[in-house]
Amino acid sequence: MQLPLIYERRSDPPFPVPPLKPRAAPPRRVDPPANDGQPPVPFGVAVICLILVAQALRPGIVSVGPLLTEIIDDFGLAHAQASLLTAIPTLLMGLLALPTPWLARRFGRDRVIVVALLVLAAATLARAYAGSTFALFATTAGVGAGIAIAGALVPGFVKAGFPRQVALLMGLYAMALSMGSTFAAAGTGFLGQVFGSWRLPAGLWAIPPLLGVAAWAYVASRNVTARMRGTGPRYPLPVGNRTAWLIATYFAFNNVVFYSFISWLAQFYVELGHSTASAGLILACFTFAFLVATPLFGALSRNEDRRLFLALAAGIGAAGVFWMAIAPGFLPLVIVSLIAFGAGGSFTLSMTLPLDNARTDTEVASWNAFVLLVSYIVGAIGPVAVGLLRDWSGSFQPSIWLLAAISAAMLLLAPFLRPHHPATQG
Repeated sequence: MQLPLIYERRSDPPFPVPPLKPRAAPPRRVDPPANDGQPPVPFGVAVICLILVAQALRPGIVSVGPLLTEIIDDFGLAHAQASLLTAIPTLLMGLLALPTPWLARRFGRDRVIVVALLVLAAATLARAYAGSTFALFATTAGVGAGIAIAGALVPGFVKAGFPRQVALLMGLYAMALSMGSTFAAAGTGFLGQVFGSWRLPAGLWAIPPLLGVAAWAYVASRNVTARMRGTGPRYPLPVGNRTAWLIATYFAFNNVVFYSFISWLAQFYVELGHSTASAGLILACFTFAFLVATPLFGALSRNEDRRLFLALAAGIGAAGVFWMAIAPGFLPLVIVSLIAFGAGGSFTLSMTLPLDNARTDTEVASWNAFVLLVSYIVGAIGPVAVGLLRDWSGSFQPSIWLLAAISAAMLLLAPFLRPHHPATQG
């Protein structure tokens, strides 16, 4: 007798079953493309725009040096007070490095650069006609804010758009910064003598930032992604990274030397018996040598391990500072050229080092913010310390020896500045 069939195996299910889909991998956080469907900024045009912006970022500081004697007399300032005209912008270049990446994410990098340049132009013009000490320093703070924010964001543009030409473009950027410094140093003192007042020559330096506004408005019109808000991953400041601290320290020492001489070099040689025009020429020679060094070191240093050129630049600068400490009146144009040539090379390489240690433009912003924060806060101490020592001792000689010791410390730091990892060029 056959039992009833209770269960029957089937090879296919009684109803259709949809095929299983493979599990999707979690999305990777990557930076968006540099240009969302639009043609990128051509390399040649990018160079021109970069130069127009960079040459606007130093006259607001450097133009004070040749006019310092007149400003001190006009407002009745002590040397320590007068040093704030350089120290305030330098300090803000450090302090504003922290919120600047947030501003770029919130409002768009290129928009923020344009607004910062507008602030710089307005503050430069307003400072030239300041009627009180408070207004003088308040407008100087506006100058520093514009310089700080625009300067902190430009390296991110270079890394995002031209990752294989980082050293070259940062060299050109540094060269343009020193071009603006040279024109300001050479022209301001001469114009002050022509017009018999410091105010009009100081106000004329509002023009370069306006040229920078026009240039970067074009960049903003081509870089769609840079105008978007909140794009790309965020990176913490590299506060626990030994290499980041070494870079910041080297850059800080270089800023102390550079901004101290920018502030007081002309006044130093006036006290040695030079005329205002002659002292302005010496300052112009300083900024010109800085200009020559910046693209040269950027072009020569093609490997990410830049320690040899960092040591070379620091050594040249230290030789000049020690020469000035021993015999400041012997061949002063050669002395200041050596100091500035070393400082210019160190500046270019210091600006490039954060880019060597970062993989993307947003990571560059984090490294750049940290390095600028530390280096410019420390750098702001230099002009103030020189002014205080001058008031205390009645001479600039102790200050020069202090700067010589700092230059020697830069040379000792150079062998430790190897990148902590190779940057990924994409």
